[in-house]
Amino acid sequence: MTSKILVLKGDGIGPEIVNEALKVLGSVKDKFALDIEWQEALIGGSAYDALGTPLPGETMELAQAADAILLGAVGGPKWSGVDGSLRPEKGLLGLRSELDLFANFRPAILYPQLAQASSLKPELVSNLDILIVRELTGGIYFGQPRGIRTLDSGEREGFNTYVYSESEISRIAHIAFQAAQKRNKRLCSVDKANVLEVTVLWREVVSEIAKQYPDVELSHMYVDNAAMQLVRAPKQFDVLLTGNMFGDILSDVAAMLTGSIGMLPSASLNSENRGMYEPIHGTAPDIAGQGIANPLATILSVAMMFRYTFARPEVAEAIEQAVQKVLNEGLRTADIATASDTRVSTTEMGDAVVAALA
Repeated sequence: MTSKILVLKGDGIGPEIVNEALKVLGSVKDKFALDIEWQEALIGGSAYDALGTPLPGETMELAQAADAILLGAVGGPKWSGVDGSLRPEKGLLGLRSELDLFANFRPAILYPQLAQASSLKPELVSNLDILIVRELTGGIYFGQPRGIRTLDSGEREGFNTYVYSESEISRIAHIAFQAAQKRNKRLCSVDKANVLEVTVLWREVVSEIAKQYPDVELSHMYVDNAAMQLVRAPKQFDVLLTGNMFGDILSDVAAMLTGSIGMLPSASLNSENRGMYEPIHGTAPDIAGQGIANPLATILSVAMMFRYTFARPEVAEAIEQAVQKVLNEGLRTADIATASDTRVSTTEMGDAVVAALA
């Protein structure tokens, strides 16, 4: 049966980096004789500009019918004045919610060739390989009530609700423990249980779930300490489990340890391993259209797609090895380049990965 992929290029550098990922997708389709097809749709700011909504009904219908989604990035200052309900990011949040993409995998891997690009000393980050498992459809980003109101005094007040149910915590905890079992059997759950009642429950539920995984060593850490430890001694971590807001922040911190946020992919999965795959960086409107964006995170997101949704690890490994080969050859986009490297454009990097696959 043909596997269907929905391609959402999005805004800013999104179209540029996704175009290179599609080259790779076409290459592995031929190389491995894959029965896959893909089609494009609008999301985010580009959808708002064209259709007045960041998540058109047609896009949602196609997403629900797809086995996997490849996304570029959404948003940018161009739409900063748009009503909050119509901001580009609402399209992304809507997809996550409607498709129940609750489990977000964000690896932070330092490729040996990029050790000098990290902001930390090489000895602190050499062989770094962390997996952040982030709950993606709950927490303060989705909690109700929320909004901005005017008090009787005339002063405006913004408010959001941070809420997690026991079942939401339980299902992401199982995902994280199972991921830890396949790695080094160490899991650190990150919360703020000394201040926030919702994370008191988080810690209690995770601790209870841990009894079902006696082979995994569980530890707990407050989020402020976790942020500090990520930049002090990141290799102490293997799998990090946390909620939506904390995961959003910590994964970006971890990304910079690897030399560039332009190197890191992500997967957002539902209970059936259908998923949305995207680089963790944003739309970078300041460099959009200049041909200097790094497409490797998006290309590596395609590798994750084959590993998790399509259960074709050999295809994932081929893509990852092609990226390694390109880096070994000294090819770098501007964000990861040093004086001794060969700087290449976005399209040249994509072409190099395709050549390495061949």
